Amino acid sequence: MASIFTRIINGEIPCYKVAEDDRFIAFLDIKPLKAGHTLVVPKQEVDYIFDLDDLTLADLTLFSKKVAEGIKRVVECKRIGMAVIGLEVPHAHVHLIPLDREMDILFTNPRVVLSDEEQRRLAKAISEQVKL
Repeated sequence: MASIFTRIINGEIPCYKVAEDDRFIAFLDIKPLKAGHTLVVPKQEVDYIFDLDDLTLADLTLFSKKVAEGIKRVVECKRIGMAVIGLEVPHAHVHLIPLDREMDILFTNPRVVLSDEEQRRLAKAISEQVKL
């Protein structure tokens, strides 16, 4: 059975896309820790991030860097943090989260509620800043 991310990649489920190429996609988290919280996902469905081949893992990091730079240009924050949890969805991915303090990246924090329109505007603004 395809993961929810594969279904997003295949266009079966909508997303707030911020970047995409032939191997990776980045979209806003629908339950973000902070506005701009973005998921970066390889299109190849592999459950565990360290089961990705070396080239894909390296390229995922470089793609994530470009997306993080775009987020940083749009969302006011000190840094963009990167987290890999790997238990919530059986498809390798990273979280890019705007940070002002270390506690901002705790997944036990309450989630931010953004309207559909806010998410659309944010995705568009970030997308315009990502240089692939």
